[in-house]
Amino acid sequence: MIAIFYSTAASAQWTPTRPIRIITPYAPGGSGDIGLRIISSKLSSAIGQPLVIDNRGGAGGEIGTALGAQAAADGYNWVLGSDAPFTVIPHMRHVRYDPIKDFEAVGLIATLPLVMVVNPSLPVKSVADIIALAKTQQLKLGSNGIGSSAHLTGELLKREAKIDLLHVPYPGVAQVITGLLGGQVDMTFSSLGPVEQQIKAGTLRAIAVTTASRVASLPDVPTLAESGYPDIDVSVWIGLLAPAHTPQDAIARANTELTNALGDPEIRQRFATLGYVPGGGSPSVLARRIQGDYEKWGQVMREAGIKE
Repeated sequence: MIAIFYSTAASAQWTPTRPIRIITPYAPGGSGDIGLRIISSKLSSAIGQPLVIDNRGGAGGEIGTALGAQAAADGYNWVLGSDAPFTVIPHMRHVRYDPIKDFEAVGLIATLPLVMVVNPSLPVKSVADIIALAKTQQLKLGSNGIGSSAHLTGELLKREAKIDLLHVPYPGVAQVITGLLGGQVDMTFSSLGPVEQQIKAGTLRAIAVTTASRVASLPDVPTLAESGYPDIDVSVWIGLLAPAHTPQDAIARANTELTNALGDPEIRQRFATLGYVPGGGSPSVLARRIQGDYEKWGQVMREAGIKE
């Protein structure tokens, strides 16, 4: 199962002797892939072996994640993890892996806060305005697909605020933003990267962020908790895992080097420009995050009747 312990004594014992493969269950260019590539050079230098990023996209991350679960548990196969294949898709359909039992957590790479954005033509400037408007007319929530973070966060808001939103799924984030700019949908929840320039240009209006704390690059945008919804605390995460039964000395060494890399000022600056909040901590930090999100999203999806 996902490791929930960490041994500092083992951190210096494992020394790899050949390249390490990181199975990435997405095509190049996604938020997780970008975050991994930012730290990969630093990790490779620290470990003393090349890191080979093996992109295996498809089925929302399910294909590559299943491949990672089946890879040799020898320390030379790592897996890039993220929300969808670990905490959402297993509630929507049968998958060829157990997201809890088939992996060992290595470390949390980063979290990405979400921001609620609307078309500026919508007569709202606060969460309270949106709730009031939603009680007089049907608002359209755009998302990048059923079960996406935007969709599920919208379901949380519907539940907590006791409103209805019409979910409009799009093939990807770019199409959601296009629909929002064109007025085909009224609102969405997005990581900062795809919408930051539009927010600064005034072509989209930021209403709230979904994390417990405000986002440094949007200091004037309140949190949903500040807006009266303290039970909504959502961020997208990316993390490093390994197949179950990977030797603990390999896990510990990888965690140590990942944590060191995330403390590098250059990497932290690059993360900041993309709206990433650096992770770090012991493997148990990531393990608890996966377990908690798996349970949370499972309940939300059951209550909302979300299926493929």
